[in-house]
Amino acid sequence: DVQLVESGGGSVQTGESLTLSCVAPGYITSSYFMGWSRQAPGKEREGLAAIHLSAGNTYYADSVEGRVTIGRLNANTFSLHMDDLKPDDTAMYYCAAARPIYGVAWYRPLVSGEMDYWGKGTQVTVS
Repeated sequence: DVQLVESGGGSVQTGESLTLSCVAPGYITSSYFMGWSRQAPGKEREGLAAIHLSAGNTYYADSVEGRVTIGRLNANTFSLHMDDLKPDDTAMYYCAAARPIYGVAWYRPLVSGEMDYWGKGTQVTVS
C-alpha cells in the first residue's frame, strides 16, 4: 500500500503564502509524476499542479497558475508553494502519484482525478 503523507497545512490570512510538503515512498520513481489536488466542501476535487519526475515538465491549472509552484525538495519529498492566498483557496489539499500518460497531456490523470495513489490530505484555511 503506497503511502503519501502531506504536511504544512494550516490557517492563514488573505494574501499570505504557504508551502505544503508531501513525502512519497522510495519506490515512487521517475516512472511516475506527482501532483497536487484540492477539494473544498461541496465542490469537486480539482487538479492544481503536477511535475513529471523524469522529464521535469510541470503543469498548472488555470485557476492557480502564477500563484502556485510545484517542486521537488529531494528524492522523495515534493512541495506546493502557494502565494497570495484567498478565501476561495480554502480546501483539503492532496498529494498524489500516477504513471504519466504518453504525450503532451501526460498530467491527464490529475485533471480527471484518476491518480494511482493518494495521500490523506492536509487542510488549508484562508480567512
